[in-house]
Amino acid sequence: MSEAQMKNLDIQCAELGREIAQISGIDENLVNEALTVLEEQGPYAMFLYLKAKNNNVAKEVRSESLQFLKTIFGNRLDTTDDILEAIKLLANSKDLDDLLFARDLLRTAFSYARYHLKAKQG
Repeated sequence: MSEAQMKNLDIQCAELGREIAQISGIDENLVNEALTVLEEQGPYAMFLYLKAKNNNVAKEVRSESLQFLKTIFGNRLDTTDDILEAIKLLANSKDLDDLLFARDLLRTAFSYARYHLKAKQG
């Protein structure tokens, strides 16, 4: 197991959340809306929503999120450079738990992003 895989997942989610919060043009409202879509429709819908809402922000969020998921799921996602394709790969895996796990990790990361944005305001 690599050092990245052994790292605490909560810390990795917090780091992704911090990176998302630092993206130019992102705000707490957009993160809250993305979290709602994630909860109700799943990660694929969330990334589509972000693209429709603010494509410039979505590009960076998608890139950061893909790199994050690649560190978690390793070589299973190495064949793609697109977050939507990565989500499809997880959804089509033999284990549905992979997709649910990815959704939970993204939920945690976006929650941290919201807290980072709140902290910047206060």
